[in-house]
Amino acid sequence: MDYVSALVPPVVMAAFFIGLVVTIVKSQGGANKAKEDAAVDAVLSSAEATRQSTPRS
Repeated sequence: MDYVSALVPPVVMAAFFIGLVVTIVKSQGGANKAKEDAAVDAVLSSAEATRQSTPRS
């Protein structure tokens, strides 16, 4: 029975990791992709504008 208690944690972690990867892959693209891309573009352009308006020493 020691082998069962030794194998349970890795199996549980493997199942969790597989579920995480599947969730990440399924969430890529789809209906929210344009909205997410627009949010990232807005943040990047804001950071670029801030960087350009900051005087350099």
